[in-house]
This record gives sequence, C-alpha cells and structure tokens, in this order.
Amino acid sequence: MIDTYPAFDVSPVPVPGPDARAPEPFHGIYGMPMFVSVPTADLAASTDFWVRGLGFFELFSVPGQVVHLRRWTFQDVLLVPTGRPAEAPALTVSFSCVLDQVAGIAAACEEARPGSTTGPRTMPWGSVELEVVTPENARVVMTAARPYDPDSPEAQNLRDMGIEGPGE
Repeated sequence: MIDTYPAFDVSPVPVPGPDARAPEPFHGIYGMPMFVSVPTADLAASTDFWVRGLGFFELFSVPGQVVHLRRWTFQDVLLVPTGRPAEAPALTVSFSCVLDQVAGIAAACEEARPGSTTGPRTMPWGSVELEVVTPENARVVMTAARPYDPDSPEAQNLRDMGIEGPGE
C-alpha cells in the first residue's frame, strides 16, 4: 500500500469538488522548485498565446532574451528565443487547473490558435485533461481533478494499484 500524505496542505491545487476554485495568480518571488523552458522563434506570439489561451501572466521579461510566465504558485514557464521544432516534442508538461476552467481554456486556445486543442478527455485516474499544442510546438496538458467517488471505476482502479483514496 502507498502511504498518503495530506498534500493539499502544501499545494496551491484545491481539493477537487463542486466548490473548487482556482487560486489567484501568484505574483511573488520564490525559489522555483521546477520550471519549464520553452524555445520559441517568436517571443511575442508565444507570450500572447500562453497569456490569452492558457491563462498565464507575464511575471517579468528581459527583452529579446526571456519571458517569465506564471499561473499559480509553482507553475512557471520561461519562454526563450530559439528555433521552432518541426513537430511537437515527445515531452509533455502538465499544469493543474480546476474543472470549471477546462472549457474556458479550450475556448481561449481555439480562439487564439484554431486547431490547437484535443479533448477534454476523462481519464481513468480521476481527472479531465485538455491537450494543447502551443505556437512553439510544446505539448501542454491542462489537468483538472474530479471529485473522488469511492464507488467509481476510477477509485477501484486506484485501489487495484495499491493506492488508497481519501478517507479509506
């Protein structure tokens, strides 16, 4: 059995449920435990898509060198000027969101760049996921947890893997 820790106590991700609300964008400075660097041939176009489509904001930039974007705490992306890959890379980066954001993110991405989204799809581990291919050809998955239902096939799937759900 895998021991669980009440990680929602240290995470900006809210506990899934009908009342889950996204946290406010975090504008503070911290030591980033993880971030993604995304190469782009067009900093302005990439910044616009990540901001308008994916809901990030520009924390700061060094003109022509880097744009530091952020959504929630610990969701940092650095856009850096380089060439554009010919196809979407094998690497995928995922960012948490809440269920009521998924449709809006999909619509905003499609408005900013038609054909950029796939899904959303309901996943067997209890989430809804929207895949987005950004202008610089990065594959981004916006993932929202669904409320835990101990009687659901997803809960049984977790138990079959040795993972106990909340309160079990």
